[in-house]
Amino acid sequence: MSLTILPRAAALAAAASVALASAACAQAGGRQVIVPPGSSPSATLSPAIRVGDVLYLSGQLGTSRDPADTTIGGQTTRALENTKRVVEAAGATMEHIVKCTVFLTSAADFRGMNQAYTKFFPKAPPARSTVVVAALVVPDAKVEIECLAAGLR
Repeated sequence: MSLTILPRAAALAAAASVALASAACAQAGGRQVIVPPGSSPSATLSPAIRVGDVLYLSGQLGTSRDPADTTIGGQTTRALENTKRVVEAAGATMEHIVKCTVFLTSAADFRGMNQAYTKFFPKAPPARSTVVVAALVVPDAKVEIECLAAGLR
């Protein structure tokens, strides 16, 4: 396991997210775990946490048990379909997403990821960071996408 040092901007963004979550918790008086229908709760993470009108989504991988898709386009589509399922379970839509972080295992996949990604955000796409990482937690995973949605009712 290696330690990754975040650039100053990423560290500040992470700190701002925590501050936003804290402020939202204080205003909303709590948090709600979101688990899409047909999914099983996990002991280690929640698919999403809603705090007030903000939804914090866990990263979604583009892999599946079957059929396995090894293309970046297919895995990006699957990751965003999984994201959409979680967002809809919270009573929101993809239009509520305001920020995504995309983790790729290869910079060469950037163009293919973008081609699939834009189909989910055809107008006014959310803010986004894209980071190339050495590996993801599932073998053969090429992409993981983590999002933040706001303005939920």
